[in-house]
Amino acid sequence: MDFTGDFFDALRRMKARRPRTGVAAQVEPPPSPLPAGQEPTERPRRIGPGGLALIKRFEGCARKRSDGKFEAYPDPGTGGEPWTIGWGATGPGIMLGTVWTQVQCDDRLARDLERFAREVARALGPAPTSQAQFDALVSFHYNTGAIGRATLTKLHKAGEFAAAQAEFAKWVHAGGKRLNGLIRRRAAEASLYAGG
Repeated sequence: MDFTGDFFDALRRMKARRPRTGVAAQVEPPPSPLPAGQEPTERPRRIGPGGLALIKRFEGCARKRSDGKFEAYPDPGTGGEPWTIGWGATGPGIMLGTVWTQVQCDDRLARDLERFAREVARALGPAPTSQAQFDALVSFHYNTGAIGRATLTKLHKAGEFAAAQAEFAKWVHAGGKRLNGLIRRRAAEASLYAGG
């Protein structure tokens, strides 16, 4: 067996396969870590219609009075703090007796969603993210405030999307109680995250 001859024959065959000078080699792009059909053209920075609809569906603009205004209501998990009004708004100045108009509720939702979307974008950094995933994560963060500490964020950033999707189901407690409304919401967020 002539190893030297075999080596030089193999080397000639490899050189023959190389593109000529000035011709770019055809390189297959690496596979996208996103689920099929969810390749982003750019990283989302604003919540999309799917996420907005999900948030509105689960938050509801609750406690509408006969005069058309909305009153604050207690947290369902604690029966008190944090008091909530409109589309799930909480915070300073929202307490028993707080009353807002529909315009105030809608304006506060728009401002809050801009802030929560910025926080989600910052937490995800350069991780590949589809609009559906981003929307689901903004909804999750809007409800929990936990995007910075949640395991699902770490899994998403690592490209472990199926594992991240499974994490939504762990966030179904409020005030130490397992709530059916949170179970339904997390299932809807997980479904949106998966692209549906």
